[in-house]
Amino acid sequence: MEIEDIKKSKLLIDGDIFFDLSIKNLNWFNIGGKTKIFFKPNSLKGLRDYLKLYASRGKIFVLGNGSNVLFDDNTYQGTVIKLGKSFSKISLLDNETIIAGTAATQKKVSEFAKDSKISGLEFMSCIPGSIGGGIRMNSGCFKKEFKDILISIQLVDFKGVVRSIPANKIVFNYRSIELPKDLIFLSATFKGKEKNSEEISNYMNELNIIKNAAQPTKIKTSGSTFKNPINQTDKKVWELIRSSVLNEVSYGDATISEKHANFFVNKKNAKSADMKSLISYVKKKVKDQTGVKLELEIVVVE
Repeated sequence: MEIEDIKKSKLLIDGDIFFDLSIKNLNWFNIGGKTKIFFKPNSLKGLRDYLKLYASRGKIFVLGNGSNVLFDDNTYQGTVIKLGKSFSKISLLDNETIIAGTAATQKKVSEFAKDSKISGLEFMSCIPGSIGGGIRMNSGCFKKEFKDILISIQLVDFKGVVRSIPANKIVFNYRSIELPKDLIFLSATFKGKEKNSEEISNYMNELNIIKNAAQPTKIKTSGSTFKNPINQTDKKVWELIRSSVLNEVSYGDATISEKHANFFVNKKNAKSADMKSLISYVKKKVKDQTGVKLELEIVVVE
């Protein structure tokens, strides 16, 4: 991939461009090699200018908070784009409607909703990802998902064309949506309901107490590794793993959390190959023991 023209144009584009940058510290697993190009746009114009310059010469991966991704140990032969601060603004459209930049964290948006006396976004306080990642994954917990509150998405495609898509034109699935991969989400509009801030705060606290009691924190993990197999069994995926796999199994420094069997952990210096081996092993054991075929919830970037 020839990138000399990108290097020459580095100072002309509104954003920060880095070459052969380590991506190990940009994701919660703390795993990964380098990316050929890392681009952090400061504005929509900067993003569009870069996309038009880069064109279709290589791959593009849009990185949010890095809370559900597993990067390869080898260099990513393309561009990793991480939206800058100007894409994290949150504002009120009316008393029940919020517009949030996709670089904003779901937790911050839920806090903004609480302070604005808007209910319906409390579940977001338990999800560590960005709004952009939440859209792509149709994130959810406690029986609530993005599809339940999303009104529309503003986006740009890899050619730099900006447009808006209403939520009723999107097919939502469990932890996925049916939209092309060559889209970068810019902002999202959410609809909630007016409610007392104290009631919203109390409910958010309840949800987070339940979450923290069940899930590990302050470790190198990427959240739920596999989706719950909702069409194959009534059991949760952690139950299937716990009954099929010895808890102490590990590959290098890649292991399974003692607190929650669907959380895989980098104990110290796990490689991507170690984590992939653990994932493959668990998938095979669960299939052999229960007949259930597990599907990844984390995104593997290669």
